[in-house]
Amino acid sequence: MKALVLGATGFIGGQIARAALAAGYAVRCLRRRHTVGALADVAHHIEWVMGDLDDVGSLVQAASGCSVVFHAAAHYPESSRDIAGEVVYARTQMERVLEAARRAGVERLIYTSSLTTVGPPSEPGRLADERDTYTPGSSNSAYYEAKYAMEQLALRAADGLPVVVLLPSAVFGPGDVKPTTGQVLLEVARGHIPVYFDGAINVIDGRDVAAAHITAVERGRPGQRYIIGGQNLTLHQFLAATAEAAGITPPQLKLPWTVVNAIIRVSDALPGFELPENGRTLRFWQPLSTLKAERELGLIARPFEETARDTIAWFREHRYLSS
Repeated sequence: MKALVLGATGFIGGQIARAALAAGYAVRCLRRRHTVGALADVAHHIEWVMGDLDDVGSLVQAASGCSVVFHAAAHYPESSRDIAGEVVYARTQMERVLEAARRAGVERLIYTSSLTTVGPPSEPGRLADERDTYTPGSSNSAYYEAKYAMEQLALRAADGLPVVVLLPSAVFGPGDVKPTTGQVLLEVARGHIPVYFDGAINVIDGRDVAAAHITAVERGRPGQRYIIGGQNLTLHQFLAATAEAAGITPPQLKLPWTVVNAIIRVSDALPGFELPENGRTLRFWQPLSTLKAERELGLIARPFEETARDTIAWFREHRYLSS
């Protein structure tokens, strides 16, 4: 079986390409430039094709002959100065991918969405799960709005194209070549995060996310969302495990939420300054239920302590961190 991976030169896509090779797929990867991301050691086993998500013709050509497409390259807004424009671009790009998959006769598309499309639990006393959906307009975040818009398009396409939607939680692990969430681990390891605050987050290893993508080809139900997560940790537990992996003292100073919210308000008011999206949307962080993916996809997630050790070691090996 041949699989096309979109986003293979990035973190999650690179892990998906590795997992697909290990599962016996013939793997084709789309790229815009002559780079292999974190796949140098297996690049010779991959069929590399040039193309762009903004060029539907190149997408059709890349997907032709492939039974499955793994779409882990969806638009990633880094600024919220033009939310409407970012959403229009994200929707247009997703429509191109879906059109190309249909025209190429793809049998299944596995779409990598985001934990940001999960809303708070609709009933008290339970963890948020796949029944809970982000409310558009509630975050003032281009990232949240774009991810929601793209996911809705993918779900609606499932009637004519078998699309399975996976929602990874906060993903860490080796191979994070352009660190996004992984930047937090780097900053902790550098001693740049001396504080913490009350909060909880679900974390998972990129290798386990990739394994779930492979399983979803056979076991995922089209038109369904699956939260692909691991451990629910308090922010202090997360930072302490990272600090231990890096061999430094964990943050000791706890900030009250009043101070955190004040920092966000001030940063939003400063002209020309914008906090990273992860910082601006802290109030949306929440623990998650992964029971559906465990039951239907056989999801198994390794302990975060292992992920933190392996990630810090990978960052050091590749000179993101000094040894």
